[in-house]
Amino acid sequence: MQRAHLAWAGLAAMTVSFGLNFTMGVFFAPTAAAYGVSVTALAVAAALGTAITGLAQHGIGRLLDLIGPKLVLIGGLTLISGSYLVLAMVTETWQFVAAYMVLGGLGFASSSTLTVTTLLGRVHGAQVGPAMARAAIGINLGQLITPWAATTLFGPIGVRGTFALLGAIGLAVTAALWLLLPADPRATTGAGAGESLAHQWKVLVSFGLHAATMYVVVLMLPKHAVEQGWSVAAAGKLVALAALTAGVTSAAMVPLLRRYPPETLLRWLYSVRLAALLPAVFVPGPQVLVVVAVLFGVASFPIIPLTMAILSRGLDPARMGRTLAPAWVIHQLSAAAGLAVATILHALTDTYRGYFALGVVFTLAAAALLTPVRPREPITVH
Repeated sequence: MQRAHLAWAGLAAMTVSFGLNFTMGVFFAPTAAAYGVSVTALAVAAALGTAITGLAQHGIGRLLDLIGPKLVLIGGLTLISGSYLVLAMVTETWQFVAAYMVLGGLGFASSSTLTVTTLLGRVHGAQVGPAMARAAIGINLGQLITPWAATTLFGPIGVRGTFALLGAIGLAVTAALWLLLPADPRATTGAGAGESLAHQWKVLVSFGLHAATMYVVVLMLPKHAVEQGWSVAAAGKLVALAALTAGVTSAAMVPLLRRYPPETLLRWLYSVRLAALLPAVFVPGPQVLVVVAVLFGVASFPIIPLTMAILSRGLDPARMGRTLAPAWVIHQLSAAAGLAVATILHALTDTYRGYFALGVVFTLAAAALLTPVRPREPITVH
């Protein structure tokens, strides 16, 4: 497969992976009614599945270097697609929770950004930025297409039929990728320790601050909109709007990365994020949330491939999976911590504005960490 086509394969993989992962939220209400599964059990399954995804990153990194990204990617897509087929057949709550938590959590961990970054990084090296930006469009395509397809199919074929059909489509795409992706070269080194990212600590901290802000806004903005007087259906469209603008931005990053370094583009995106969060904090009324969704979408998921382009620069391809895994542990744990703090602040204040204000602080700090320090000019005495 040619290098340019490899990015399109990454796009297809991320469309399936992120689409199936984020669409589970759409299934919660109809699943509770059709299966008799409690909403609490579904919430616990979602939390545990996210934890499994984070905890699995070190193991996934080792596997990427030991057996290659193609096998890990195909295995992950098979697991997450297969989880939908299993969920179409389960009859008891524990079976649903186990399938969602284990198959879905491990499947997403194996088929998301760490794996695709390693797949593309081994081929493109230091020039991986444009390829990663193109592949990342799949994140937003999955968020747009799969939830829409699920809600459209619930009526004609029911919840179980929708699970089965989406899982089958995921497996069909997985089979096509298995045939199209080139075989991985055999690992030349053992699966020992990765290279140190200690010198990139500023980028890692900014990545954590990004996750702590992004997940809260993307997941909680619809609930915040309902609290501001929006209907549930209209509030859900805010996420689709954010995903659409994120996809457009990811596409724009492909040519921009040929002219500008990723650090410069990241600072621009954090400026846009600041412009999104300030109205969310200080401008009253529900209408402003449309502006918030559009601007935050621009500066949400597109930050991920740019950060990966920086972190993967100059890494040994044979150890890339293990080296980048800690960045994703930081990402997942920061996202979980952000959600926890946002939940506490909401319980105390009945609004998410307090956490959005904290997001402003996080955004300023992330941008500052990526701003180069100017060397001091020597003092000359006349």
